[in-house]
Amino acid sequence: MPVFQDTSNAARDLRILPSRAPALLRLSPKPNDLLISEEHREVVVIGAGPSGLFLTLLLARYGIRDSSLLCLDSKPGTLKAGQADGLQPRTLEVLQSLGIAAEIISEGCHMEEVAFWNPVSKDAQKNGASSRSSIERTDFISDVNVPARFPFEVTIHQGRIERILQENLHLYAPQDTIRRSHRFLEYVYDESHPDFPILVKYEYDNPDGTTTQASVRTKYLVGADGARSLVRKCMGLDLQGETTDHIWGVCDFVASTDFPDIRKRCAIHSDAGSVMVIPREQIATGEYLTRLYVQVPGEVDANSSCGTDKKIADKKRRDAITLDYIFKQARAVFAPYSIKIKEGTVPDWWAAYQIGQRMTPKFSSRTPDGVDRVFIVGDACHTHSPKAGQGMNVSMMDSFNLAWKLAHSINGLTPRTPSGTADPILETFEKERTDVARQLIDFDTTFSHIFSGKIGSDDSAMAGLTHEEFLRVFREGSAFTSGCGLCYQPSRLTKMPEEPALITPPEKDLLCGSLIAGRRLLNVEVKRYADATTRQLHDEMPPVGRYNILVFTSNDLVDKTGASQSALLSCIEIMQHFPAGVVNLMVFNSLTKRFEWHDLPTAMKEVAEMRTYGLAKKEDFYEIYGVSKDQGLVAVVRPDGYIGTITPLMGTALVKDYFSGCLVRR
Repeated sequence: MPVFQDTSNAARDLRILPSRAPALLRLSPKPNDLLISEEHREVVVIGAGPSGLFLTLLLARYGIRDSSLLCLDSKPGTLKAGQADGLQPRTLEVLQSLGIAAEIISEGCHMEEVAFWNPVSKDAQKNGASSRSSIERTDFISDVNVPARFPFEVTIHQGRIERILQENLHLYAPQDTIRRSHRFLEYVYDESHPDFPILVKYEYDNPDGTTTQASVRTKYLVGADGARSLVRKCMGLDLQGETTDHIWGVCDFVASTDFPDIRKRCAIHSDAGSVMVIPREQIATGEYLTRLYVQVPGEVDANSSCGTDKKIADKKRRDAITLDYIFKQARAVFAPYSIKIKEGTVPDWWAAYQIGQRMTPKFSSRTPDGVDRVFIVGDACHTHSPKAGQGMNVSMMDSFNLAWKLAHSINGLTPRTPSGTADPILETFEKERTDVARQLIDFDTTFSHIFSGKIGSDDSAMAGLTHEEFLRVFREGSAFTSGCGLCYQPSRLTKMPEEPALITPPEKDLLCGSLIAGRRLLNVEVKRYADATTRQLHDEMPPVGRYNILVFTSNDLVDKTGASQSALLSCIEIMQHFPAGVVNLMVFNSLTKRFEWHDLPTAMKEVAEMRTYGLAKKEDFYEIYGVSKDQGLVAVVRPDGYIGTITPLMGTALVKDYFSGCLVRR
């Protein structure tokens, strides 16, 4: 008789598959396929660029998948060349917590340092050190100036990022969730089908050359279809703002140059103009790409005869930009250094663009039934210059903000509202992300203006611009551009503490990582108590659509009558009032001595055995977060990793009030 007999069941298949995020609890009824003869979905996404793909992936991970989800895209496949190429630290943090950042971080080009080049000083010119047209390195500074898990930017091809997102999507949703070469036409509101009132019309080409028009009904529609968004047009919205006179050429290529900092991010100002150097990733040939942003002088349109029609004049200026012109201007800026396309290679991509900062006044549209059912994300609702590296990042974070709110609303997890009224959680999407877009527009306007100016020139529109001023704007903007300094304003999801002095920021620097309602939770290193392993906190709380209660216990943790155990018992009791599994408990302590599970409330081991942490060897997260070890505190972290509120250990009634505004009660 065998010592071991193998038995097989379907559950064992899960042991050999990659781990996947568990779907959210669903309280609302699932769609009944028999109710409507037409195809219908709960969410339809238009556009499969980074923002659309990311939104589709997140919804699928939250459990909105299969017959509930559809993404339509006009392109035949993922992007092959050009466009966005940079990921900021906050975006990397999110991708890492989703388990899909490894390839990006290992194979992308890391930008940890920025080199600044300016015209040779007048003193050096007088001494005959160089000609008037030459440049010199003025400074090196860190690319990211705020604490972050990944203190650098990564450049890697947008198409590669799209492919990574799509591959992960296929673990959760069928292959036909994304339909390529399907062109969105329009949407209409149809009250005759109240459960699926948005009728989306689209078309696609058949192999025989004919075109077929079709439609799908949906509860929610999201436009991620770029700056010329048809979804936005159907919403009756326009991008508002101005287009400046600054025109730039951009090119991705393999460089042959004696310029010493070609593999660093560089901001170059010379008397001939300005250039930004963006080092790119290694390609299959073993060579490394470089991206140049090259300012086009105003003289390009000197012969324009378009009169007062600025749009026609601007188009003529852009059309005058050729690849040869871009490199002619680049050589003038780089002088006395040389730069050219490496022999035997061809440019990967090049284009000319005009700087403009525009956004829509609204990011959502309320249908006649009183519900916010149509949303736009990414370039569909805000556009700007590419030099601050924000386009793909802010666009994907729009989707990150919207996805969990949509999933909670669809699954019936948000507070119930009377018929004909909007979901209060979904309403926060527009408020939070329009505020971010305004900050983006303001920063990009300032940054683009000074970058297009001339350092130390007396006869330019930027007369008086100094290198020090440029550095100041760059450093001060790092909190925003990195994505790490973003702070959502007070709302139902962001409650300011009644006791502002709960935290003590080191050196009073609020960007150092302190727990601030509205800011993202900084990643720290912790030691998990159950197995004594060192962990990264972000990896312990992946974005799976759940809230987290973080109890930072005080030195009285093992005192059964102390504030810490009272807070733990209270938080465990609070969790029972809301849908199961939608709120997690995480417990932190700063004790140097070991304790036993029986020293803690009985339910602790069951509820938070693998989510109880102490101090790691490398850093003290109590000090980093500004939490007093004598007093402790309780923090609520939203499903997107932002701090919802903080309270004293004895103030957990505020935690219950917070969740009452965010979640349906049992």
